Amino acid sequence: MDRNLLITGAAGYIGGSILADFITRTTGPFSRANISAAVRSEAQVESLANLGINVVLVDLSDEASVTEVVLRNEIDIVLHTASSHDPNVASYLIKALGQRRKATGNETFFVHTSGSTAFAPEAGWPSGEMKDTDPIFETEKQLAANHPIRLTDIQVIEEGKTQGVTTLIVVAPAVYGRGTGQCKNMSIAFPIFIRSSIKDKLVHQFDKNGNPAAVHISDMTALYGLLVEKILQEEAIPNGEKGYYFAVAHKVYCWDLMQGFAERLHLLGLVAEPKTRTWPSDEMAAESLGVPPFIARVMGTHSTELVPVNAYEVGWRPHWNEKMLLESLGQEIQDVLEVDNIKVAS
Repeated sequence: MDRNLLITGAAGYIGGSILADFITRTTGPFSRANISAAVRSEAQVESLANLGINVVLVDLSDEASVTEVVLRNEIDIVLHTASSHDPNVASYLIKALGQRRKATGNETFFVHTSGSTAFAPEAGWPSGEMKDTDPIFETEKQLAANHPIRLTDIQVIEEGKTQGVTTLIVVAPAVYGRGTGQCKNMSIAFPIFIRSSIKDKLVHQFDKNGNPAAVHISDMTALYGLLVEKILQEEAIPNGEKGYYFAVAHKVYCWDLMQGFAERLHLLGLVAEPKTRTWPSDEMAAESLGVPPFIARVMGTHSTELVPVNAYEVGWRPHWNEKMLLESLGQEIQDVLEVDNIKVAS
């Protein structure tokens, strides 16, 4: 049976890379999938128009528009990469899938992209190792405390139960590497630090060495591919309250990352020293990075002890590791220079 798949955020970094990967899969389970891409501007429609897929312009904050798109295009599976922190958008999409399920009698699926910063001790999460097979949902409900990512995860699972929609939550850590989408190809995790360093002519680090989780964009898209393959093949996989998938390939020490940026930026003449300095205060860091002080500190110091079990049980085998990440920092810098049109003297 053919299934109709909608990717939200299809012009973004993660969503665009997933889309680029999926449209190359012309055999096997994906041969039975009809792909639609949701975007938010006419310019994005034009950018994706040559891919041979159904591109839909939709305001995801408008429930009526979301419902119309899902029902008119007979969507059975939604991969939601557009927002990890808006419960309303997730709810609108799941409600529409619920209507689709009632109309056809067929199972519908909502695969949500969450974020690992909600699972850091600095954000109130319990310290210590946690597997994606542990009672994550119960812990999120206890600690929601107006944290938008946790509140959205809770909404996804509870609305899925109400509507009879099968839900899965992919928890994304720091994602890096050159994307393959039509619009945004640059990683989200590291450019903030690179741009701040170029602006300040110095690379700074915090007084605490964080150890966050990370994953290369190609490994991230591979996990989504595996999950959708299982869905298309009608295989039973963990879902609902047990359907968390930690997309953690490896971890990285923040001080090693910043030192790597310092050495490479100095070779390019973009910073004054091939070594890091410590931020004098969180407020100065926040001003340079362009985020609130609390967010700046979490970005630069948080550690997560997230262990992927469900992800591996569906067959995920990430290729990239910390060593490969540190060796690729030059490309992360080049991507920023290219996008920002910064010329470097040869």
